[in-house]
Amino acid sequence: MGLRFPPGFLFGSATSAFQIEGAAHEGGKQDSIWDVFCRVPGAVVNGENADIACDHYHRYADDVALMAKLGLDTYRFSTSWPRVLDGDQVLSAGMDFYSRLVDELLAKGIKPWLTLYHWDLPAVLPGGWTNRDTAKRFVDYAMAMHDRLGDRVRTWTTLNEPWCSSFLSYAAGVHAPGQTDIADSIRAAHHLLLAHGWATEALREADPEAELGITLNFTPALPAERTAADLDVVRRVNGTANRFFVEPIIDGEYPIDVRDDLAEYWPDDLVVDGDLAAISTPIDVLGVNYYTTNVFRAGEIEAGPTPHIAAPDAVQVVRDLPQTEMGWEIDPDGLRDLLTWLHDEYTGPAEVALVITENGAAFDDQPDADGYVDDTNTRVDYLRRHLTAVHQAIEAGADVRGYLAWSLMDNFEWALGYDKRFGLVAVDANLRRVPKASADWYGHVARTATLPD
Repeated sequence: MGLRFPPGFLFGSATSAFQIEGAAHEGGKQDSIWDVFCRVPGAVVNGENADIACDHYHRYADDVALMAKLGLDTYRFSTSWPRVLDGDQVLSAGMDFYSRLVDELLAKGIKPWLTLYHWDLPAVLPGGWTNRDTAKRFVDYAMAMHDRLGDRVRTWTTLNEPWCSSFLSYAAGVHAPGQTDIADSIRAAHHLLLAHGWATEALREADPEAELGITLNFTPALPAERTAADLDVVRRVNGTANRFFVEPIIDGEYPIDVRDDLAEYWPDDLVVDGDLAAISTPIDVLGVNYYTTNVFRAGEIEAGPTPHIAAPDAVQVVRDLPQTEMGWEIDPDGLRDLLTWLHDEYTGPAEVALVITENGAAFDDQPDADGYVDDTNTRVDYLRRHLTAVHQAIEAGADVRGYLAWSLMDNFEWALGYDKRFGLVAVDANLRRVPKASADWYGHVARTATLPD
């Protein structure tokens, strides 16, 4: 029989522009901060870049046909800000590309789910996200995209994982622009939230019937032991990793304990009257990206950069669990618990739907002579266990409306280059697409809305 998902439950996949499009300098496209970061010696594994990536810019029609063949009903993609705008000038080639992509999706019966920002900020913007003006510029970009695509795209996500584009990027230095200043990372985080709030206000006014939201990454933290020190370090990790963004969006306030934890770094002039009201503009859907759950103990304070800006003394404890090629522990129960927590604490009371906008795994795929990857015992097992966790959360009352697997195809994995492969579809050195066993399995789940025993 298997586990059947509710009517209307979405089954799709997700990608991001920078990771798959290529065509880095075509049609007037400008540099993003990631184009610049890829040129920094040592910033990306093997000095790789996304100039060609998967060449989706030229092969989008074939990629959409592949999605349709698999039976996927939803495709979450991002648009590239520097591909469609050069300052205030609209770049027609970039806009035309996304218009053709949306038309192709609709022609194949696939719902386009558009993410406005997946980290590829125009490099020319002074100060990046540390500059409040960038949030204003983001609204102009959002409305330019809506002016062109709003008649066909009905689901809009403002930002993908602002935790990464603030704390990983401005405090830990491992993502573009590669800075290591805690106060700047807090500024970036607040300005990202402002961009989300202001853009949501503008989109709602222009298009009251559109489905609007944001995607946050959640990595639940658990204590190694129930000691006061371990409990406190986990509280501080959870504060910035899992509550910093969702609470101002849903509740209209930053967590008080997080403000206290970061008091020595928090800029006095950061939050202006009206900011939190804008940030908490009602949304329709919260996108949830989940990959793992971490366990921490309190240790010595590390002097080096860390994204856990309130917990420099956090030491991760590795459990006896299988891991992906990323070194992430496979913990599907953590997804179930996360969804029920989000529903009970935030989205349920606010009447906001939940959708898994990313979940997937990198494994050591071994293609055969024809390029086929039999990942039955790795990726299929991973997807099956996490979809079971989603079903359990729904049974427990969480309002979860869809699951979008990361990722449609192997692609550029940011600072890790092309070595880590998350795709349902293999992409070889000649950019040939070969669906893996997981693609066929997931396609069957998508077509039947049923998880087989």
